[in-house]
Amino acid sequence: MQNRTHTCNELRITDVGKEVQLSGWMENIREVGGNLAFIVLRDFYGTTQVVVEDEEIMKKVLPLNKESVLSVKGIVRERSSKNPRQDTGDIEVVPTSVDILGTCRYNALPFQINRSKEADETMRLKYRYLDLRNPEVKKNIIMRCKVVAALRKAMIDHDFLEITTPILTASSPEGARDYLVPARKHPGMFYALPQAPQQFKQLLMTSGFDRYFQIAPCFRDEDARGDRSPGEFYQLDMEMAFASQEDVFAILEDVLPPIFAQYGTYNRASAAPFHRIAYNDAMETYGCDKPDLRIDLTATDVTDLLSGCGFGPFEGQVVKAIPVTDFTCTRKQIDKLCADAEVISGNKAYWFKLDENGEIAGGIAKFLQEKKDDIIAALNLKPNTFVALSAGKKGAAQKTAGALIKLLGPLCPNHMDAEKYEFCWIVDFPMYEIGEESGELEFCHNPFSMPNGGLEILKKAQSGEVDPLTITAYQYDLVCNGVELSSGAVRNHDPEIMIEAFKLVRLGEEDVKAKFPAMYNAFCYGAPPHAGIAPGVDRMVMLLAAADTIREVIPFPMNKNAQDIMMGAPGYVEQKQLDELHIACVKEEKE
Repeated sequence: MQNRTHTCNELRITDVGKEVQLSGWMENIREVGGNLAFIVLRDFYGTTQVVVEDEEIMKKVLPLNKESVLSVKGIVRERSSKNPRQDTGDIEVVPTSVDILGTCRYNALPFQINRSKEADETMRLKYRYLDLRNPEVKKNIIMRCKVVAALRKAMIDHDFLEITTPILTASSPEGARDYLVPARKHPGMFYALPQAPQQFKQLLMTSGFDRYFQIAPCFRDEDARGDRSPGEFYQLDMEMAFASQEDVFAILEDVLPPIFAQYGTYNRASAAPFHRIAYNDAMETYGCDKPDLRIDLTATDVTDLLSGCGFGPFEGQVVKAIPVTDFTCTRKQIDKLCADAEVISGNKAYWFKLDENGEIAGGIAKFLQEKKDDIIAALNLKPNTFVALSAGKKGAAQKTAGALIKLLGPLCPNHMDAEKYEFCWIVDFPMYEIGEESGELEFCHNPFSMPNGGLEILKKAQSGEVDPLTITAYQYDLVCNGVELSSGAVRNHDPEIMIEAFKLVRLGEEDVKAKFPAMYNAFCYGAPPHAGIAPGVDRMVMLLAAADTIREVIPFPMNKNAQDIMMGAPGYVEQKQLDELHIACVKEEKE
């Protein structure tokens, strides 16, 4: 190899006496006396100690700043003081010559390389190329590469073809904001970066391809979260012709567990078949559609039981209870639990406990004394049991209960088997919902999903025989440890069913043809039943690495404001470029 015979993690005691050449970054230099210096040389693979004993070489290396790049030729010898924590700790290299390949011109680094994770995130992102030199940061990116390779191999082994789909496409109403790209040759017109290859992969099914996949880049102009990166992300996109929901489940239940068991921080992962939970059941039992099944706590509806107890926030509301046995938390921890749940859900949480004497105490206990026996019997309470409570309209009570469960899991280790990967399918999602902003009927998830009941149920909804909000779809989410990895569906491949589905959200046949011309026309030429899903690669690697945020597993992530502060994106462009694209930037007038 150019500039080296070995890597910095390769030499062992059996190499003593060899003449070698190493290249890497000078991680550290320590002068001892006036005629001896120790250098830690680091490359992608590891570190090696270099011992400088030559006066001329000393003069060359001592003025150098840390992180300068060196090429060292020398002889391997056994270390007198071995380092068992270092893979190369039995040997050291005594240089006969040192060449400077790249000088670090800055005496002070923005952070210490090996402790970069302790630095402010803004500094880490600005100097990401330095942050990535930290082996602890680099290992997540290495894992990502290995996971992507394993996913690709597994899909090919299951007879899927890897097909790339366009990046420049048409804007499509798919739930998030598009990133728009002006078309220079078509003034006033725009391409859009794909939010997902949804339509293209369905068109591949109509084209006669049987099994498609790709590690697909997706672009959505949405705000950042801990498990979502703004701008772009990658997903394992797949689609199968002549397939049912069960076929999709079978593929992922075969592909994912071995990868999670091999590469994950935890070496235990769910075996097939994964738990299947209907959406409505998940909301009632776990308070969310992304349950963390490592936690054994569940919510119970106690509305009838606690109505009329005299506690104002319960009157006329849905009330949920989460019993927690063998509870040992302090009052301070309980107060924090309730405060955190309110921050997450926007609704207050309440509590009481059955103490070691079998008495109801603490929290709202004074309102429950008259119903003590009924409460103990209904919730099967044992002494030293804590009961968290939520109240409000159904959705609010469920959301608060879900927040409490997720907070109580880590707080109560005896109720959470944390070191494993627990998968589940959430199935039977509602086809429609009432939009929070519009107040009108909207698609709940994917508008291209096949409704349970097909054309008949849609016509009954049109005639008023059936409430559209009760219609479920062949839609499913894959959840792991409380994180949604992906959404998928059996697709609506029948143009007549598609038109009826859109009529319920006030869009007619002409609207469907205008918004989805290629897919509508393709389906009119005969389309096979097909189904698919798209697990997020970034989220998958985040779980495998047990990382706190998704930015830890992306080589060059944006910050929370969708800015690449390392490259200075987004940025202003020259007027000439705007003129070529027929774009005028207008300043917003302040009122």
